[in-house]
Amino acid sequence: MESAKLATAETPATTAAQTAKPAERPPVLARNFGPQATSMSRPGLNETVLNILKPLPLGAILDCPAGEGAFAQDLLNAGFDVRCSDLYTELFRLPGVEIKRGDLAGTLPYSSGTFDYITCLEGLEHIDSPPHPFREFKRLLKPGGHLILSVPNIMNIEERVKWLLHGYTSHFKPLSEQSKSKISADCAGMDEIAVHANPIGYSELRYYLEKNGFQIQGVHRDRKKANQWLYWPLVVLIRLLARLTPQKRCADRWTDELTSDPVLLGGNTLIIHSIRT
Repeated sequence: MESAKLATAETPATTAAQTAKPAERPPVLARNFGPQATSMSRPGLNETVLNILKPLPLGAILDCPAGEGAFAQDLLNAGFDVRCSDLYTELFRLPGVEIKRGDLAGTLPYSSGTFDYITCLEGLEHIDSPPHPFREFKRLLKPGGHLILSVPNIMNIEERVKWLLHGYTSHFKPLSEQSKSKISADCAGMDEIAVHANPIGYSELRYYLEKNGFQIQGVHRDRKKANQWLYWPLVVLIRLLARLTPQKRCADRWTDELTSDPVLLGGNTLIIHSIRT
């Protein structure tokens, strides 16, 4: 089966701030076109990340992928020195803020040790080489710098049940020819905006982070899901089995983390805050 179009090659940098006209915007985004940048993130994600950053000192922060610049505006309002990068800089709509064309699967157009913070919200699942960005994040962050990333939570109880019943989760449906054609039409050929190519769970994220010298500081969810009560019998069973598991095996298999509220009872998005050692 033909694979979906993915971001794989490094692209040239563009430093000028850009504003997209309505006609330049993919149809899937043009529906929401208004006077301000529109967030592409799920409700609760940006607010949760801002709360993580709130007690930390201000500094230079890279937001990648930046999308239209909605979260970058929040970071500016909070007082951070904001730089932005995205595969499609033509979508960026925040005047006066530096935007550079960059590919998470390639080398981002910044010098090593430039940033105190990096936020990568809803980006890793769109590329075909998830391990690579972690090496880039390490290169770009100063020692002691903070990395906050998010991915669709494929390990909450609802998604586990959907995987069991259907063989796929809500955010990673099969990429049939029909679905790829619709994505291409809706996104005006900018398929990477919508294609979820790589489901990444807590275990994979932790492995990549620790392999590249990051220490996890906290695991968060965007918000509670309203229908969680439907799955409580399964949650109780899973946690009972976890309690019956020998402590040494729990530590080895990260059982406590995988049955924690942010993971097992998480919302649509898993958020991890880590520090570069």
